[in-house]
Amino acid sequence: MADDATQLRVRLVTPERTLFEHAAVSVELPSKSGYLEVLYGHAPLVAELGAGDVTLHCGAEGDQRYNVSWGFVEVLPDRVTILASDALKPEEIDVARAGQQLDRGLEMWKKAGESEEAYNEALRVIAEAEAKMASAADKR
Repeated sequence: MADDATQLRVRLVTPERTLFEHAAVSVELPSKSGYLEVLYGHAPLVAELGAGDVTLHCGAEGDQRYNVSWGFVEVLPDRVTILASDALKPEEIDVARAGQQLDRGLEMWKKAGESEEAYNEALRVIAEAEAKMASAADKR
């Protein structure tokens, strides 16, 4: 296991609560343009979060996983701050509600017509619902 001097200080927060504030060896997270892995010493970065799982590799304590939806991440060489609009532990996800959200997103997509804004919003709703359902189904 890495010593404390080479671990990242990670904070995962939503407007309602702090879900994680601890050290981690590495962090995997969904950006809007794809997944990133952050290790100690990473170059500074600010990115927009997408919908998906944040996996925190905590060494001997094991991994922790959270489903996030939208927001921002700030990466510094020794610290990662994840500001998510919504974040849940996989066991907190209501699969039936995520299914309803997926149905709503598909209906929005069908009705989007020529509106790029409506189409993008439908895709956002669909991506969030699919990410929640995948997270809840993955029993790592």
